[in-house]
Amino acid sequence: MDQRNLGSSGLRVSIVGLGCNNFGGRIDLDATRKVVHKALDLGITLFDTADSYGNRGGSERCLGEVLGDRRKDIVLATKFGLPMDDAGMLKGGSRRYIMSAVEASLKRLNTDWIDLYQMHRMDPLTPIEETLRALDDLIRQGKVRYIGCSNFSSWRVVEALWTSRQHNLNAFASCQDLYSLLERDIERELVPAIETYKLGLLPFFPLASGMLTGKYQRKAQPPAGTRFSANKAMADKTLTDRNWDIVGLLEAFCAQRGHNLLELAFNWLLARPGISSVIAGATRPEQLELNAKAVGWSLSSDEMAEIDRLTLQPP
Repeated sequence: MDQRNLGSSGLRVSIVGLGCNNFGGRIDLDATRKVVHKALDLGITLFDTADSYGNRGGSERCLGEVLGDRRKDIVLATKFGLPMDDAGMLKGGSRRYIMSAVEASLKRLNTDWIDLYQMHRMDPLTPIEETLRALDDLIRQGKVRYIGCSNFSSWRVVEALWTSRQHNLNAFASCQDLYSLLERDIERELVPAIETYKLGLLPFFPLASGMLTGKYQRKAQPPAGTRFSANKAMADKTLTDRNWDIVGLLEAFCAQRGHNLLELAFNWLLARPGISSVIAGATRPEQLELNAKAVGWSLSSDEMAEIDRLTLQPP
């Protein structure tokens, strides 16, 4: 498995990452163990989770139990900031909360350090300087190696980088955001900021929750057990006529070149600016094998331009 630097940092990550949002929720510990072991066998080193995944803590607990001695062989990324209680008291980016959240994650993950600690979303109630000073302290204490953000607007990312520079604090090394052939909104403002400041971009939902894998069929109910069968709002947002039209065009594009849609989804992202790793979830080892085998198609500039023509259609 090829590796890339995370932005301009020295942290190396596999170009295909494992999204761990299914662990402790959609799949149990035994199924998680099979997926994790297959990822390790395939050379996948970036494991991305969050404290909120798996019904608040389940994903981290599963990883902590399964990894064992292999913890040292991976880049372990987790996130903080989303609510961890029904009352909405345990959340955000305050120093008080971050210092307790990191200790809880370390305990669940059964580790002494987190390689990449990411703020899951912006906290409008806390000054970014307070958040960054707390994260800087965690790096100095050795509990965290690198920091990143997720779901930040472009101006919030730049504000955070400016604040770190002004106060000589460790800065975000990466951004994790929704990005795929069907979701290209971040290209307007966020991607140019990422390029300018040499951050690493970690796309999540690169397969549009399975729409770019052939898992779903037009005008058919989503299969039982899939993400769209469990989340009607997400299904209604993604399974639109416009997106189905684009998928049809992309399938024809792939067929003409002897490739499939899964290969296109991964390799198109890996050809985009700033991409360090493409994070995709899995509930079965077979899915990971397909993801790992998908990379390696070098798209030409003409092909990239043709993909733009096919996907950047008016809504």
